[in-house]
Amino acid sequence: MGKIKTIGVLTSGGDAPGMNAAIRAVTRAGICNGFKVVAIYRGWEGLINDDMQEFTTENVSGIITLGGTILKTARSKDFMTPEGRQKAYDNMMARGIDALVIIGGNGSLTGAKIFAQEHDVCCIGLPGTIDNDLYGTDATIGYDTTMNTIMECVDRIRDTAQSHERIFFIEVMGRDAGFLAQNSAIACGAEAAIIPENETDADQLAEFMKRGIRKSKRSCIVIVSESPKCGAMYYADRVKKEFPGYDVRVSILGHLQRGGSPTARDRILASRTGVGAIEAIMQGQRNVMIGIRNNEVVYVPFSEAIRSDKPMDKKLFTVLNELSI
Repeated sequence: MGKIKTIGVLTSGGDAPGMNAAIRAVTRAGICNGFKVVAIYRGWEGLINDDMQEFTTENVSGIITLGGTILKTARSKDFMTPEGRQKAYDNMMARGIDALVIIGGNGSLTGAKIFAQEHDVCCIGLPGTIDNDLYGTDATIGYDTTMNTIMECVDRIRDTAQSHERIFFIEVMGRDAGFLAQNSAIACGAEAAIIPENETDADQLAEFMKRGIRKSKRSCIVIVSESPKCGAMYYADRVKKEFPGYDVRVSILGHLQRGGSPTARDRILASRTGVGAIEAIMQGQRNVMIGIRNNEVVYVPFSEAIRSDKPMDKKLFTVLNELSI
């Protein structure tokens, strides 16, 4: 344990179902192992503004079922500056906080990496993002819940698509990664997924539509990863121009995907990684993300976790293509 006596915990970036389960795990595991736990509100912004309070086990009672984050979250522009990070460090020292547990995604852990390098602070990350784009862990906190939310929404949309013989382009989140789109397309029985890892051109799009026609079915579901240039609206407009005989609609699920009570899988993942964060601190680990790989807790250096090339299983493309004929 060394000289670490007080641990701060914060959630940063986009909220994800299961973050509260992670807060609960960090708090209770920390207290159980003799640490004082300080909750930091509104992410890095709370560290800069000294918006904190000590947590007891009672503070996290009953929160495992809740979506979102009781600590709130914010994107801090001030923390992106050396002056802002210095202020955060000064407040951290004034509160007697010796280590930080950061629950968040790529941007949050990037901030933790920079902060740790500048001020020699022990930072431990938990993979809290619906995008599943952090390298070194099989899944991220919130991903499974979001997948199930997308599946429920698409199942409902398919009823309308079939009733009206329409083509629906359904846009899902994922930032620069297509894990949500690819896997939800398989789970929902969609005809296609358009993702960053496997860009679809006009000929491929036409082939997807022809498959539907061969089945004597004019309805079609295409899942599209969000993109400022080539999102669902872009592909829908293309179909309207190139195939004017089809009735095309767009549904952008947006922030609907982030909410809701976390699934059992996300609660367990959050609990295991939360306990793993405390164990890592006790072992003297620094500046690592806690992940689960092959059902084992692993420590992934921040520099590896935040790299953007988490591989997607190419076999999933074959699965979707063969099942969509």
